[in-house]
Amino acid sequence: MISAQEAVDDLYRIAVAEEKATSTARLDVLADFCVQEVNRRGLNDVEKEATIPGAGREKKWDVAWCYDGKYRLGVSLKSILKNLGGTVPNRIDDMIGEVTNAQLYSPEIAIGYIMVFNVAEDNYSTKHGSTWCDLFRNRIRSLSGRRPPSWTTGTVEDFVLVEVDFNTGPSILRTSQPFNEFFDTIVDQVSLRNPQAISP
Repeated sequence: MISAQEAVDDLYRIAVAEEKATSTARLDVLADFCVQEVNRRGLNDVEKEATIPGAGREKKWDVAWCYDGKYRLGVSLKSILKNLGGTVPNRIDDMIGEVTNAQLYSPEIAIGYIMVFNVAEDNYSTKHGSTWCDLFRNRIRSLSGRRPPSWTTGTVEDFVLVEVDFNTGPSILRTSQPFNEFFDTIVDQVSLRNPQAISP
């Protein structure tokens, strides 16, 4: 069994100890953790690095689940480690864009986000009147909770913001909610939309 802390340990090893912050492998163990947790909740054949069709273009998602020829679940993994003033606004824009792209093609898809945020680099933004971490958390929260019948495009079913201080080590300081609640929510939404597909 993989734990969330083990996944963050691996990110720390690659991004900090090995100084490969942009390595495409830095979130592999976190993806394995997600596959494990989604499988435990009854979804079989969960994929990593799956190409999901979109209204504008296909895009690779870190974790996904396909049923009856169509992707019904996508999970995106992000690490926000440096240059927060530039990265936070870009991540918000990127999230809205990639989510909207997938939802316009497949409105019923359930989407979750897990983001690892290095608060060691955090500081106060006078423009926004908050720290970058608080700003990011609040913006993502306002874009989460998507449920039928509204199907609000550009929003996600749920998210977890994982706060770490990579100046002191890989330990998870806090999460916006427990991982179990996040995985329960996204799998519940998939189950409600595809009841015939879920293993008992």
